[in-house]
This record gives sequence, C-alpha cells and structure tokens, in this order.
Amino acid sequence: MNKENLHYMGLREVGEAIQSGKLSSEEVTKKQFERISELDGRLKSYVVLMQEQALNEARRADQEVAQGKVRGPLHGVPVAVKDLCWTSDAPTAFGTTVHRNFQAKEDGTVVKRLRDAGAVILGKVQLTEGALTDHHPDIEAPVNPWNSAHWSGVSSSGSGVAPAAGMCYGAIGTDTGGSIRYPSAACGLTGIKPTWGRVSRYGNFELAASLDHLGPMTRSAEDSAAMLQVIAGPDEKDPTASQAPVQDYLQELTRGAKGLRIGIDRAWITDDVDAPTRQMMDAAIDVMANLGAEIIEVKTPDVTDMQSHWFNLCSVEAAVAHEADYPSRKDMYGPALSNLLDTGLALSAMDYQKILLKRAAYTGKLRAVMQGVDLLLVPTTPIASPTIAQMSVTGQEYVDRWFAMMRYTAPLDMAGVPTITLPGGFTDAGTPIGFQFVGADFREDLIIRAAHAFQGQTDWHKRRPNL
Repeated sequence: MNKENLHYMGLREVGEAIQSGKLSSEEVTKKQFERISELDGRLKSYVVLMQEQALNEARRADQEVAQGKVRGPLHGVPVAVKDLCWTSDAPTAFGTTVHRNFQAKEDGTVVKRLRDAGAVILGKVQLTEGALTDHHPDIEAPVNPWNSAHWSGVSSSGSGVAPAAGMCYGAIGTDTGGSIRYPSAACGLTGIKPTWGRVSRYGNFELAASLDHLGPMTRSAEDSAAMLQVIAGPDEKDPTASQAPVQDYLQELTRGAKGLRIGIDRAWITDDVDAPTRQMMDAAIDVMANLGAEIIEVKTPDVTDMQSHWFNLCSVEAAVAHEADYPSRKDMYGPALSNLLDTGLALSAMDYQKILLKRAAYTGKLRAVMQGVDLLLVPTTPIASPTIAQMSVTGQEYVDRWFAMMRYTAPLDMAGVPTITLPGGFTDAGTPIGFQFVGADFREDLIIRAAHAFQGQTDWHKRRPNL
C-alpha cells in the first residue's frame, strides 16, 4: 500500500484498510495531525484540535478491530465536525466570540452517532459567525486550498477546506441557505444536504430551526453515503427528526443511473448563469444521458419569492435562537449577524405569516414537479468559483450578490428537500465548479445513486489541489 498520499485515500478505502488490519487507526490519525500541522497554519480550517482524545479513540478502534469487533465503515476513520456541534470534551464556539467559552455537557446526537460508529474525531472546524454569511471580524476565514484568491464557501468553510486539503476524510457541515453546498462546490467536494428531519438537530447551535440541515462533506458520493448512513435516523431527543426508515445508501450505489428520470428546467439553469457554469451543466446532462438516464424537460416553480423571503424567515428564527444574548450583548456580534437579528426582531407577525404561506405554496408546487421525475439537475451557484473580491462587496451590491448566489440553494432549504452537490468541472483558474442533484423528500438513495454513477464516468472528484 502506497502511504505517501495516505491523506487523500477515500474514507471508505482507508476504513477498509483499517478494519482489515492493513493500516492502524492510530497510524492514520497521527498522519492526519502531521498533515494539519503542515498546512493548517495557512489554511485556517480548524478551531480546536482534539489530539489526545482522537489518539485514544484510534487506539480503542485498533483494539476492537483486533478482537474482530468492527462497528461499520467509519470505524477508526478520522473525521471533523463543524464547530456548532456540541462536544462534551471540547468547547463549541459557533463561529462567534459570544459563545467562545461554551462547553456542552454532552455530545450532540450527530457527534454521538459518529463516536458510536467508531469514527475518530480530529477536532472542530471553522464556520462563519452564527452559520450566516460572514466570518466574525475577529476570526480568520478558512482559505480555499485550490487558490487563496477564491472564496472557500460559507458557512461550513472549515468543513470544506479540511477534507479538500487532506486534513480529514470527511466532515460534518450544516446547510440553512446553502452552507454545505457552497463550500462543497468551492472546494471540489461532494456534500449531502439531507431532507429536513432526516438527521437529528439535537445538540447543535441553531441558525434557523426550520431551515437547518446537517449532512456530510467528503471527497466522493460513496464516502458521503457512508457518513450519512451513520448519522441519519430518528432521535428521541429531537421530536422533529423523521421516523421514516433509513435506506441502505451504500447498497443503492451499485444500481447506476439507467432509467432515472432527471428533470431539467433549461430556463432556470441557464438564465443569468455564467458561461463556465452553463458548460458544466451541459456536460453533466450529456454524461447522465449516456449513462441511460431519461432527460425530461420540466418547469419548476419560480424561486424569486423564496430568495427574497428566506432572509426574513431566517431572521425571525435566528432572533429566537439568539434571544439570550441579543441584543443584550450586541457589542460582541459582527455586522452581518447583527443585521439579520435586528431584521428578525422588527418583522411583524403579519409579514411572518405571509412568508409561511408562500413557503408552503412553493413547497407544494415543487413536490408536484417531483411527481413526474426522480431528480432535478441544477447548478449550485450561478457564478463559477467566485473570488474573495467578488464576495467582499458592500451595500446594495452585497444584497444583490447574495440574492443571486442563493438562487439554487435557499429555495431548496425552504422546501426541505434533499440535494447532493458534486464537482462537475473546473474554471480556467484551476478551481472547482459544482452542481446538484435534487430529490424528492427522503429520496437520498436516488441522489446518491446518480452522483455515484456520474463519478464513475468522470474524474473531477479525484483531482486534488497543489499543496
């Protein structure tokens, strides 16, 4: 086995090597910390390293494997979690300064399920303040490993940078308006935003309760499937977690794309979209058609209202989440999150109810479209791999930029449907571009199946940054 590029082995691949005894979890974990020590001083993805705990978890995994007690595909595999997931043995800052000393008394459900599966948690990775759009002014943003001048995505910025740079085999991200999908696209990863309620939200700081989704971010659909398998399912601590049975995602991988009905709304995916993104979409459609998928022209409901109303809905729910600290400790909040919370506190009950009604109408219309297809194929962003300069605008230009960026993300959070983002090409600057498969409620099996089939015919997900 070539150990020179051990850090870029697949999650499933390294897991099988550990569970068969070809590699030890302790050896792999130590190599990961060496990689982090080498690179993260400039990439800034980790907030807290949990080295002592991780090495103890790795040694325990090796002992259990030696005794023939293999817990599953993640046993002994080093991963990272977004620093809004509670951990009983490390602080959880939520990308803020106001919570920087918060210490949970227990693990959040997702963290507990990872540990129960034998995964080794290397540490907590960085995010924007409160999981919104901007990093707190006192916190350095994670750096895109492909090109430091390009955006690394938000809010799960560290969850994007760390796996892309080979500093973990997978990470947990969250998505309220696009926060798994943006960094997955920007960093060349595969990320799953599950159906709302598919993964428990217990033990995680909220941005907006009815919009928050937790999911995996890895370097392939297969690896994301393995992580989702572990974290999905009912939870007695979260009454909003779905009781629906969890499919065997890994078993579904082998079924291919033949016969899948993929809906394409050509106006939605091409109007006001840049040339690299359009070219990627055309190529992705061709790949899926060649794999035997049926391409069906559809008309999706207009998303303009959902782009507009997402911010106000999120603002009210975020104001509830921050009620204990805002506005009483407003001086500790950055401008973007403060603006969101002020908006939420000022919104009337009448306006809020109108948003809920429009959200329900949009969701119903989208579900009707999904009755005729298995999946939709859409871009992740209308701008391919934006630069930091493009995303650092202010005033009305900031509002306009984010309105455009959320076109393919926020509406799908409003509807709560599952998506998988995966790399589908590269820009002339050598940075990744991503697209999404969108499924009907609880059809994570189909989006994973389509993504895995696509990745069996392309190598975009196998390319690595030059570090």
